[in-house]
Amino acid sequence: MSISAADGSHDPVWFRSSYSNGAGGECVECALTADDTLVRDSKCDTGPVITVSNDAWHAFLGGVLKQGRSAQ
Repeated sequence: MSISAADGSHDPVWFRSSYSNGAGGECVECALTADDTLVRDSKCDTGPVITVSNDAWHAFLGGVLKQGRSAQ
């Protein structure tokens, strides 16, 4: 994982969760590249960006989904 300032050298397509209601609050945006997933604070689109490999992102999401199913 790495954290860097958004440098504007490329223009990824950012998206939010369908659970985001747009009213503010705690939300992140993600963008996909060929090799990585980018994550940033939706309220600070010029701030730092966390970059993780797509494999690591899929493992993270798998863990979140597994945890959510076991909590029901």
